[in-house]
Amino acid sequence: MRQMRSGIRLPIRTAAVAAASLLLAAASGPSRAADESPIVMKITVPTLNDGPHEFSKRFAAAVERDSQGRIKGEVYPASQLGSIPRQIEGTQFGSIQVAVIPPDFFVGVDERFEVMAAPGLIDTMQQGQRLCADPAVQQLMLGLGANKGLHGAAMFIAAQSAIIAHDPIRHLADFKGKKIRVFASDFQKVPLERLGATPVAMSLGDVLPALQQGAIDGATAAVPVFANFQYQDAAKYVTVTNQPAIFIMVEFSRKWFDGLPQDLQKIVSQDATAQAKAIIPWSIDYDAKENAVWTKAGGELIHFPPDEEAKYLATLASVGDDVSKSKPNVRAAYELVTGAAKRDK
Repeated sequence: MRQMRSGIRLPIRTAAVAAASLLLAAASGPSRAADESPIVMKITVPTLNDGPHEFSKRFAAAVERDSQGRIKGEVYPASQLGSIPRQIEGTQFGSIQVAVIPPDFFVGVDERFEVMAAPGLIDTMQQGQRLCADPAVQQLMLGLGANKGLHGAAMFIAAQSAIIAHDPIRHLADFKGKKIRVFASDFQKVPLERLGATPVAMSLGDVLPALQQGAIDGATAAVPVFANFQYQDAAKYVTVTNQPAIFIMVEFSRKWFDGLPQDLQKIVSQDATAQAKAIIPWSIDYDAKENAVWTKAGGELIHFPPDEEAKYLATLASVGDDVSKSKPNVRAAYELVTGAAKRDK
């Protein structure tokens, strides 16, 4: 009888242990799976198939590789996550993890962001990238917005400006009376006002409909933007001004970045810096190709006559001083950036 009881008790104890093991597995299984799920990194960019978009794809791939899949990058070009102001707000609040956007549009966060839009700052893409790599400029620009939900990660030059218009702008006099879209910066507004045009600040996603509907007569952007979004159906004349340069800020959500383990913080920071440097040769080559794409699609590229080009640059020469003199914070930032630009020529 004792043996029978012993034989009965053993299976009961084994069953109990097995049941407990199953309960433990059930309790810990979902938590462990959640711990192993990759961290999502949404990257927002207003443009499509250009330098900023290419940077975003490369950056996402580099982070996935270097984190061994612990971070999963998702790239949303062409303002899929909302207008530029909404993209910036989403990054500040943490619903978007990375924003790849020109600094001019961050003026609502800190007005010093707009100094990179100063006309006459640089002459070439190569000089622009040297300026972005200047330690003093990096310390200034990447530190802006730190107390407003942003963590500056990198900065690079995307392109130089051009102006698209319904009617050709072949001479400086052709600016008069035209409504032209600009980025959200006084450094872009004032030059057009001096030329007799009316500047209209506008997010990129709104530009093509505004051109199609006749709400504006033209828009400032870059040739790859016009070509990739097929603006030639709305306006085909592009005047190459090369001023101002279009820089790009790579801003992390501070909430998201601060919540990463230190090793992942290091990875995303290093990859942002590396890819911002690596994208420049690609962008220079790509921009040149897009000029041909634009003309092949029926668009026209216009350059001012030499004498008017000189007059145009002379008109822009004092804009930086005039815009910044009434803004002490902007003035100090402007002097720092222009000083670096002279060193980096």
